[in-house]
Amino acid sequence: MTDRLPHEKGFHIAWDQIHRDSRALAWRLDGRGPDDGAWRAIVAITRGGMAPAMIVARELDVRVVDTISVKSYNNQEQTDAVVLKAPDSDLMGDGTGILILDDLVDSGKTLELVRKHYPNAHFATVYAKPKGVPMVDTFITEVSQDTWIFFPWDMALQYVEPYRGTDA
Repeated sequence: MTDRLPHEKGFHIAWDQIHRDSRALAWRLDGRGPDDGAWRAIVAITRGGMAPAMIVARELDVRVVDTISVKSYNNQEQTDAVVLKAPDSDLMGDGTGILILDDLVDSGKTLELVRKHYPNAHFATVYAKPKGVPMVDTFITEVSQDTWIFFPWDMALQYVEPYRGTDA
């Protein structure tokens, strides 16, 4: 097996790790909402933001959860970000009191697009790459720009060749 993914580095996240990191994000966000520290609602950027949003909503006891669907990848190739489904407009307003969550900020294009619609929302991600850091208000872990993050919902267990060398 000699074929490799086109990405130089891979960072594999297991379900227990995304759960721990999402809980850490919730703790960092606790008390930072504008309504006596509370958030009016959480909006998950689909699809990657859905698992972290569920965990953060549980930890912070936020019962109103909606989604915004943004397509910015075609498989593993980045494309122009496009909103496919917007959250309830009465809920959103200009974003005040809304916590918008995603799993990762990469180039920042997705968050830039969403921020144009909801400029007063608070943007949080579990993971962040350097190009995207300016677009996110709160995150837990920064990884290098050339790292490809493999999330548990994208993986199946299988053999993987060593990064360097093929000797057994």
